[in-house]
Amino acid sequence: MALLIHLKTVSELRGRGDRIAKVTFRGQSFYSRVLENCEDVADFDETFRWPVASSIDRNEMLEIQVFNYSKVFSNKLIGTFRMVLQKVVEESHVEVTDTLIDDNNAIIKTSLCVEVRYQATDGTVGSWDDGDFLGDESLQEEEKDSQETDGLLPGSRPSSRPPGEKSFRRAGRSVFSAMKLGKNRSHKEETQRPDEPAVLEMEDLDHLAIRLGDGLDPDSVSLASVTALTTNVSNKRSKPDIKMEPSAGRPMDYQVSITVIEARQLVGLNMDPVVCVEVGDDKKYTSMKESTNCPYYNEYFVFDFHVSPDVMFDKIIKISVIHSKNLLRSGTLVGSFKMDVGTVYSQPEHQFHHKWAILSDPDDISSGLKGYVKCDVAVVGKGDNIKTPHKANETDEDDIEGNLLLPEGVPPERQWARFYVKIYRAEGLPRMNTSLMANVKKAFIGENKDLVDPYVQVFFAGQKGKTSVQKSSYEPLWNEQVVFTDLFPPLCKRMKVQIRDSDKVNDVAIGTHFIDLRKISNDGDKGFLPTLGPAWVNMYGSTRNYTLLDEHQDLNEGLGEGVSFRARLLLGLAVEILDTSNPELTSSTEVQVEQATPISESCAGKMEEFFLFGAFLEASMIDRRNGDKPITFEVTIGNYGNEIDGLSRPQRPQPRKEPGDEEEVDLIQNSSDDEASDGGDLASVSSTPPMRPLVTDRNYFHLPYLERKPCIYIKSWWPDQRRRLYNASIMDHIADKLEEGLNDVQEMIKTEKFYPERRLRGVLEELSCGCCRFLSLADKDQGHSSRTRLDRERLKSCMRELESMGQQARTLRAQVKRHTVRDKLRLCQNFLQKLRFLADEPQHSIPDIFIWMMSNNKRIAYARVPSKDLLFSIVEEETGKDCAKVKTLFLKLPGKRGFGSAGWTVQAKVELYLWLGLSKQRKDFLCGLPCGFQEVKAAQGLGLHAFPPVSLVYTKKQTFQLRAHMYQARSLFAADSSGLSDPFARVFFINQSQCTEVLNETLCPTWDQMLVFDNLELYGEAHELRDDPPIIVIEIYDQDSMGKADFMGRTFAKPLVKMADEAYCPPRFPPQLEYYQIYRGNATAGDLLAAFELLQRLLRRCRVLCNGGPSSHSTGEVVVNMEPEVPIKKLETMVKLDATSEAVVKVDVAEEEKEKKKKKKGTAEEPEEEEPDESMLDWWSKYFASIDTMKEQLRQQEPSGIDLEEKEEVDNTEGLKGSVKGKEKARAAKEEKRKKTQSSGSGQGSDAPEKKKPKIDELKVYPKELECEFDNFEDWLHTFNLLRGKTGDDEDGSTEEERIVGRFKGSLCVYKVPLPEDVSREAGYDPTYGMFQGIPSNDPINVLVRVYVVRATDLHPADINGKADPYIAIRLGKTDIRDKENYISKQLNPVFGKSFDIEASFPMESMLTVAVYDWDLVGTDDLIGETKIDLENRFYSKHRATCGIAQTYSTHGYNIWRDPMKPSQILTRLCKDSKVDGPHFGPPGRVKVANRVFTGPSEIEDENGQRKPTDEHVALSALRHWEDIPRAGCRLVPEHVETRPLLNPDKPGIEQGRLELWVDMFPMDMPAPGTPLDISPRKPKKYELRVIIWNTDEVVLEDDDFFTGEKSSDIFVRGWLKGQQEDKQDTDVHYHSLTGEGNFNWRYLFPFDYLAAEERIVISKKESMFSWDETEYKIPARLTLQIWDADHFSADDFLGAIELDLNRFPRGAKTAKQCTMEMATGEVDVPLVSIFKQKRVKGWWPLLARNENDEFELTGKVEAELHLLTAEEAEKNPVGLARNEPDPLEKPNRPDTSFIWFLNPLKSARYFLWHTYRWLLLKLLLLLLLLLLLALFLYSVPGYLVKKILGA
Repeated sequence: MALLIHLKTVSELRGRGDRIAKVTFRGQSFYSRVLENCEDVADFDETFRWPVASSIDRNEMLEIQVFNYSKVFSNKLIGTFRMVLQKVVEESHVEVTDTLIDDNNAIIKTSLCVEVRYQATDGTVGSWDDGDFLGDESLQEEEKDSQETDGLLPGSRPSSRPPGEKSFRRAGRSVFSAMKLGKNRSHKEETQRPDEPAVLEMEDLDHLAIRLGDGLDPDSVSLASVTALTTNVSNKRSKPDIKMEPSAGRPMDYQVSITVIEARQLVGLNMDPVVCVEVGDDKKYTSMKESTNCPYYNEYFVFDFHVSPDVMFDKIIKISVIHSKNLLRSGTLVGSFKMDVGTVYSQPEHQFHHKWAILSDPDDISSGLKGYVKCDVAVVGKGDNIKTPHKANETDEDDIEGNLLLPEGVPPERQWARFYVKIYRAEGLPRMNTSLMANVKKAFIGENKDLVDPYVQVFFAGQKGKTSVQKSSYEPLWNEQVVFTDLFPPLCKRMKVQIRDSDKVNDVAIGTHFIDLRKISNDGDKGFLPTLGPAWVNMYGSTRNYTLLDEHQDLNEGLGEGVSFRARLLLGLAVEILDTSNPELTSSTEVQVEQATPISESCAGKMEEFFLFGAFLEASMIDRRNGDKPITFEVTIGNYGNEIDGLSRPQRPQPRKEPGDEEEVDLIQNSSDDEASDGGDLASVSSTPPMRPLVTDRNYFHLPYLERKPCIYIKSWWPDQRRRLYNASIMDHIADKLEEGLNDVQEMIKTEKFYPERRLRGVLEELSCGCCRFLSLADKDQGHSSRTRLDRERLKSCMRELESMGQQARTLRAQVKRHTVRDKLRLCQNFLQKLRFLADEPQHSIPDIFIWMMSNNKRIAYARVPSKDLLFSIVEEETGKDCAKVKTLFLKLPGKRGFGSAGWTVQAKVELYLWLGLSKQRKDFLCGLPCGFQEVKAAQGLGLHAFPPVSLVYTKKQTFQLRAHMYQARSLFAADSSGLSDPFARVFFINQSQCTEVLNETLCPTWDQMLVFDNLELYGEAHELRDDPPIIVIEIYDQDSMGKADFMGRTFAKPLVKMADEAYCPPRFPPQLEYYQIYRGNATAGDLLAAFELLQRLLRRCRVLCNGGPSSHSTGEVVVNMEPEVPIKKLETMVKLDATSEAVVKVDVAEEEKEKKKKKKGTAEEPEEEEPDESMLDWWSKYFASIDTMKEQLRQQEPSGIDLEEKEEVDNTEGLKGSVKGKEKARAAKEEKRKKTQSSGSGQGSDAPEKKKPKIDELKVYPKELECEFDNFEDWLHTFNLLRGKTGDDEDGSTEEERIVGRFKGSLCVYKVPLPEDVSREAGYDPTYGMFQGIPSNDPINVLVRVYVVRATDLHPADINGKADPYIAIRLGKTDIRDKENYISKQLNPVFGKSFDIEASFPMESMLTVAVYDWDLVGTDDLIGETKIDLENRFYSKHRATCGIAQTYSTHGYNIWRDPMKPSQILTRLCKDSKVDGPHFGPPGRVKVANRVFTGPSEIEDENGQRKPTDEHVALSALRHWEDIPRAGCRLVPEHVETRPLLNPDKPGIEQGRLELWVDMFPMDMPAPGTPLDISPRKPKKYELRVIIWNTDEVVLEDDDFFTGEKSSDIFVRGWLKGQQEDKQDTDVHYHSLTGEGNFNWRYLFPFDYLAAEERIVISKKESMFSWDETEYKIPARLTLQIWDADHFSADDFLGAIELDLNRFPRGAKTAKQCTMEMATGEVDVPLVSIFKQKRVKGWWPLLARNENDEFELTGKVEAELHLLTAEEAEKNPVGLARNEPDPLEKPNRPDTSFIWFLNPLKSARYFLWHTYRWLLLKLLLLLLLLLLLALFLYSVPGYLVKKILGA
């Protein structure tokens, strides 16, 4: 289908000029080409084609407008031609020549010739083709209500609605936008009315199509926008915002919980690590673990905050590892990791679970990674619930690389980068200290100083840097840069830049700006590093007048919405990735401040003169407290217009604006340069003249502007960066339209209207066209000199994003089918978020506009309008959405004053027209005002056209009567302590108000009252008022006998307008009642059902006659047509199966038996433990097996879920393929790794775990409450809370808990009479009960309630030491059990394993409270948290939640049947109750229920192993598949454990931990149940580990010999299992090993208690000497062996170590040679063994340490033997410690050298000296002898000679 318009000529034009024509149909406009220099005839000769989605109605309009075209200014309308398409529809081809009419509906000479064709033959519905949209679709025209034009045609019938859209008219919107005409309830008899135009409902469309025989494909139909129909907003007014209260800045409760599990691969030798966890300024430490590089902590920390979200999300979480910290010293930092809270909060589920944080050293960035810390981090706000994966038996996931603590998309290898924040200069700072001293100084010295000493402080990633202080300067110049060093991409999202005033006492913030790194960078493949500016950023905060104690100081800190301009700052940001291998690099991450190169004046943009014009059309609803003094309104933009406190310095004349003289223009007022162009001076007028308000009613006043509307205008100078705002505006328009459309679709789905998918297709079409339009518009001013790098990159990325979004929208459009509409809607929501994100421009240009209400020179209330919304552009799409429109503003109180109830009331309501644009484009700044005024100009501007008026005087005024049909309201807030209200409504229109009557004690008042406002004078043209009536404000109050009425909510409406020349008849009149959403603050506060009509009164009083036929209504009558909002379908759909067709459900257990046998035969070598022994199993075996299953399921869901999403993404975009592939590769690698670890971990091939599975019966572990799985058990019994007391101020209404005083239980059902036959024909149907068949009586019934409490996890610490001593307390009715004696000391994850029996009688006692308290030695016990369970709903539910149905039936053993009724009895009972035929137990192993047959085993084994025939297995099989039974079937609750969050009333909405439990209920009149199951916690099993250290080899030699300098080591081996303090054992020392070999033959004995299911060793010890009792710790079973070098006079030296996880450690090598370092680092696949399975292992293991470069090196090998015995075995077979009796080990055969030298000095001389230096010693001896001989010779020679001489 298409409509073709052939525009031929326009003749009799006046003058000469460029002409252009605009053709509009259904809000979609096309422009013709421009005909230049036409004289009286314009020969267009152009054809326009509209593909039409729904048949054209004969009342629809075609509009052609002819303009004089102007390149610079907006086009001037010559005339309009409008035509009703009745004839076209009938004849399908019409040719018309007719005259045009002008603005005032007067006929002009100009005529036009046009030919119209309507093709309905090619299928009644066509799909759009992209080319059809490339015309300039005007966004505002689309918003025109298609009814607008009716009033302009004297005889036209007032309905011009496209038929297909009629149903939408009723669909309304889900976010009831304030202005919506909403969800009209259609009349049932509508179609039969004789005078109703033919309106096709959507259903008829299909029939029509089929009649036309074209086999319409309904899956390709799409509907164009029905925006106009649902909002009734036209092009002269913009929508007001209904939500009043500022939500930002309001403090909220947050809880950050961090579990530090363990650390690995810490760098350093023999460390004593402590982990420090910091959140913001709070620090907490774990305990210290001695002498280990992989400490295990498992400690849980909770930090509570009550701050505003902005402050919370900027807090830094820092996890650092410190070595050897104790009371005396702070220890040395090993490494740290930081991220902000916002990053965690933006994760799915607000958490990271079991992820490894990478540690790096901030003081030495050249060094690599310092280790890993495994932790859980979660951030919970009020009302968030976190799904924690199950805490039980966590096997250690060793895949560190695949589970790093990093958000999706951040690479694991992050690089160091420098962030340069360049601070250039600031302007327009406010005065920051008193002028008292300054005036004194000025008087004495004559100097005049600026009263502010500014400096800039920058905060980023927990560090801060600041510039120098510029003394007394309102325009400081810094040119400095602050340099941060951090890893890139940083995990801290925002940088805070603050201008502060330096003061002797304390510095205060002047203004704050946040830089969001996500907005100034892009991490895609074509991404760019963060970059910004140089650009001006505007800072807003408190008002500028200086007071010593500023109550709004928070606003200057960036909390909450600023209420005034503070300053603007020129800054830039750049990032440089560092090359850490560069030696010149400073390796510390300290913040540095250095000089930056100054930039040229013009680089932030060429200064342009901007012009802001405003006209105040109405000021009403002024709060009565401000009613006694004259009021003025002040408008400011930056400091311009701020006359009281905007001036920061004495005025200077405006600098001359010569070309090239781009001097920075002062932000000054009242510029008085010559405006040659305008002639005369144009001084700014920024405030309205003071005026005394008049009383409207007892709460509000108004200003009597009447026909004289005051105006303001301001000239200001700003850098011309309009392009940024234009691009943002285009995206805003696209996003608004998309949001509008999506709301439509949601509303259609919600109200179950037909064909939401067609509307969604229309929305996607609009989106793809919008994207195309953006691409064509945004790429304009490429050559702009002041475009920053960010401008260019943002433009590129926005264009890429929008291009791909347009393509995705087109692809999606094709995929939208009826059943996929919800999924696609979700994807579209992502588009919307992305658009909103892209539209937010990080580089500001023009500051926002503030409107202040002033009374007595004091600022009272304000409104803030973003400048981009007001900015004018000659291209329609780029124009701001409120530019040249009348905007209704509600003024609010500034800052904290506006929180809570003060923020709900309106301070004033202003109807304000605003226009902002370049001064040189200001020709048409009045174009959007309601017509019919004369301008009043200031004296100097008389006669000058471009001079703005100081006020407007309206010469045209119309008189109206407003009728407000106030029918009723529903779901109002409770305003009285009774839990009810005494509501009345107050209706405001212009400056009148009226009240309805007060209805006492109700929340759903039905006033059914009509309020008539007479003699309403509205100024402006009649036809404009028809399309654009002012809005009506309705406020609901609660009447109090004392004091003033309480405000309960507010809503807006637009009246339906009837002009005097229109008939009061259908379809428009009488108006229909609609629902309007009421808001109080930001919270929805109910709905109002009402209708409003505005009737024009002609001054000659004439009766308005109604020309309707017999169905005419009297004028005041309103048709009430109340359909329920959402049709509730109470009847379940039935699956009909003929009695003959029998479906058989087989649950074949026999197969499994066969399998088992096969396996047994096939695998003879399989170890014995695989077949669990019945007697060994207990309830916990079942529990742990079930948890494994649950985890496995979750794990399988994860990949499959992600794959689906990704598939979708791939379908939608070709562009994302690369990244997706990358992701998939990574995931595949992860999966591989996981499979490997599984297969190697299980010891016997990968199929071992599967074999293990079926042998233990399991139960179902629900990770959440049971009622979440079964719809709150409200299958027929519903619970309604009875409330008393006032509704709190809290936005999210979470305070409702405190108001509950009881519960009403019952069932409400709306159904048609007579009942459908399938219900009434049922056997045993009782007509008195209607739909409520088979509902039990509510006589009191006694029940035995058995509560099994398994365990609690993640309890909130209650004691100072960060732990708690929890115990269970149970309340039900009057019974209160406190299990205080059995508290569990210092545990946040206690295992209770207890059951409690309570007797109760329903319905009196049905709310079970299970609480966990913290035991205290002194004082009262504190409540940690509690959970409430409604037992009655469970008891009466058809899901049979009294006792869970087990997986298999057995009469003994761990899986014993708990229910007193056997499966066959339960089945019989169920069949009887739900009137199902059966059960018929056929041949053994078969049962027939209804027409289903179930099979199963037919025999059962008793305790003695005797097999007996039984029907219980098949009965159970039927119960487990009860949902397959037709009509009556539903899921029965299985045997289960549920996980319930614990809540504490003091911290509402924040989880305080979780409790695992289940509840069984047994009616007392039935057989008594057996004894409760024993679920007491498993006692750990006692073991003894014997470790024999035989030998060492290749140990590094540390010592140099004292005498000889030889390398040697005095080796000993140290080992421990539980912890160094507890049980470390050392061998003796093998002294003086020269080869690294040591012989020991030494035995360690380690007794320990072990829990096999959790793979943990249990230690009980007192925490300190002051502890009251022992605390139980669970630690992994890891044996640590270390080699040391013994030193006598100094500390021993650590040489190397290995940690063996006893559950999975590498099998030792047979010989020392085969033992390599890789065995320990996991680089080669070594078979892993478990000592618990092998019992005895011997071999060689490598010992490792780290060298200076933090790399592992082999420092020795040890030969050891591990032998595990149970305590009983160890007792029977005792051995001695070391080498002692019994069973002593022989002494090691050590070389003679190994001894201590100072004990045996001779031996040492013999060994050390003789051994090495014997030849040297022999030579020395010989030499000595020789020397001795020589000496003797010399000694004796003289005497001898004398003797000889004397001849003696």
